[in-house]
Amino acid sequence: MRQMMLAGMALLMMTSLDVHADLDKAKCAAVKEKIRHIQSRMRAGYTRAQGERMEKQLRKLKKQRKSVCR
Repeated sequence: MRQMMLAGMALLMMTSLDVHADLDKAKCAAVKEKIRHIQSRMRAGYTRAQGERMEKQLRKLKKQRKSVCR
């Protein structure tokens, strides 16, 4: 009986870890997509003010990528 409870708890914990891993992958993919989008916009040309904003956004997103994508 006790072994069954332990097995059940272990299964629940593994399922929880899988959900967190999937969320982390989704967050990582979203950050990477935002970076690609900004880089694409930069290749299309921009004003100085737009470039400064996009560079600021890129720095922020790349910092996020370091913490989210492992």
